[in-house]
Amino acid sequence: MKNKGLDSELLIKYWIDGAEDDFETMNAMFESKRYHWSLFIGHLMIEKLLKAYFVKVKSDYPPYIHNLLRLAEKSDLALSDDMKEQLVTVTAFN
Repeated sequence: MKNKGLDSELLIKYWIDGAEDDFETMNAMFESKRYHWSLFIGHLMIEKLLKAYFVKVKSDYPPYIHNLLRLAEKSDLALSDDMKEQLVTVTAFN
């Protein structure tokens, strides 16, 4: 479904900028051995990148969900079984 009033490029930039910020935070948490927080922030980062991809391929607002595999599926993103399993693992942790 295409949303004609949507500024896709601006929304994609919003999600990617947020993901880049989260990447730095995730690394800082990992370096300080705060692994649970690192994984939590990593989940947010992946979610934001998947939402940016959703906007790019669907020209619509991303769904209000946090399940990483579901976001990838709704974006029609081709994933290996290993990647799917990793997304499920990260989602389950959080």
